[in-house]
Amino acid sequence: MKLSEKTYSFFDDVYSVVRLIPKGRVTNYGAIAKYLGAARSSRMVGWAMNAAHGQKEYVPAHRVLNRNGMLTGKNHFASANEMQMLLEKEGIVVVKDTVKNFKTLFWDPMEELKIK
Repeated sequence: MKLSEKTYSFFDDVYSVVRLIPKGRVTNYGAIAKYLGAARSSRMVGWAMNAAHGQKEYVPAHRVLNRNGMLTGKNHFASANEMQMLLEKEGIVVVKDTVKNFKTLFWDPMEELKIK
């Protein structure tokens, strides 16, 4: 698949937002898409996360979950349990592929990154 320059730019924007998620916090694909002004592009954010492992600068893709706090991207990591291990290393509890206390740990870029 050949990606357009516009797609690369969107992916770079996604990576910039994901790099701002603090350790011990999580967000979801839709929140990132909404923040970037593309509310209907959560799937595209997912595609960006799938390609994040090849970036020169580290992208903490393990902090991006689905809207229910599930580790739906776990199959795109080096091993089936790497995503969970990375989250647990940051103190996040994962039960049956879902982040416990997801709403409490949720980092909303619309709130956290708004200009004050």
